Amino acid sequence: MFQFIQQQNEFENVLTLMAQSNIYGLDTEFIKVDTLWPKLGIFQINVEGNVFLLDGTTLDLSQFWSRIFQAKQNIFHACGEDLDLIYHYAHQHNLNNVFDTQVALSFLGHGLQVSYQNALKLMLDIEIEKDQTRSDWLARPLSNEQMEYAANDVRYIVQLADQIKMRLKAKSLLSYVEEDCQHLAHEIGKETPVELLYKEIGNYRHSRRQLMQLQQLAVWRDQMAKSLNQPRSFILKNVTMIDLVEKNPKNNFQLSTIKQIRPNVIRDYGKTILNLLKPVANQDEWPVRLSRPVRHLSQNVLHNVDSIIQSAVDETSISKEVLLRKKWINALYKHVVDKKKEQDLPEYLLGWRYEILTKPLIATLSSDKADLLKQMQNFE
Repeated sequence: MFQFIQQQNEFENVLTLMAQSNIYGLDTEFIKVDTLWPKLGIFQINVEGNVFLLDGTTLDLSQFWSRIFQAKQNIFHACGEDLDLIYHYAHQHNLNNVFDTQVALSFLGHGLQVSYQNALKLMLDIEIEKDQTRSDWLARPLSNEQMEYAANDVRYIVQLADQIKMRLKAKSLLSYVEEDCQHLAHEIGKETPVELLYKEIGNYRHSRRQLMQLQQLAVWRDQMAKSLNQPRSFILKNVTMIDLVEKNPKNNFQLSTIKQIRPNVIRDYGKTILNLLKPVANQDEWPVRLSRPVRHLSQNVLHNVDSIIQSAVDETSISKEVLLRKKWINALYKHVVDKKKEQDLPEYLLGWRYEILTKPLIATLSSDKADLLKQMQNFE
């Protein structure tokens, strides 16, 4: 059973029940097709086994956001988009009480992206339908099928989390998962400074001039996307921006040959884009070249790195893909080469991973610093 809550006075009863509990199972249904910000359709919540579907189109949820941030624990499955939505609507960006069952299952050896449907079958032998994924969650009235689908997304999630926690405790891994969930929630809440967005688009092959152009285009695109509430790709796709700086068009006709650029963008913003491609006069203000990716280590150091990782796998029974992401090891390379402070490393590497993984990896990479420096140096 579930209740679809559309009236504010009915919602007060949900808030009262939430005040009597401190663990919630949560999910969201939203539309984000032609907008930058998600449009909330339904917020599903399981409170002490009671399932409520909160109408995001009619309710004032300000007190609801406060309850979530004050909870002992909020249980999600694959929380990324849900947290994006919560942070947007709540105007807060650090939820410290998340337990993500998808993250937790990865520690039990089930891969990084097990679906909710498969998780329920795997852990509880419960089967649910997932046939309303592409529904219009803003349309009213909602069909019975839509509401049943939405209710199922939280109906069993607390039970699922309890089963997973029991298995994690048996392996002494629960605290590791809780820490990683907190890091994930913080990571989702972080926004790249607008002046550094170009780093997510460019690469080491681009010249300083091209990176300057990407920087100007990225700042403008971000401003336009936010002011129009449109996806950034509706303004300029990343591949389009790269083609712009590599071809450096001089007029609208040349603009029309750029990869995947929309005709309306040329019509409305062609002159602006061409101006953004013009260089900043002071070259000292241009970004420095991006570092080459590290592709090779000396055989001895590579062997030591693999040994450290395998030792951590053996000690924890956690798979390599969970222990160490590629971008984290690249951060370790840069830490060693650039002599950065350890607190600048990803949060994941400073918690439970530090003694068994981060510290020994820094030591062995430091022994190959000269070769790393040669590979990662900025080049003019």
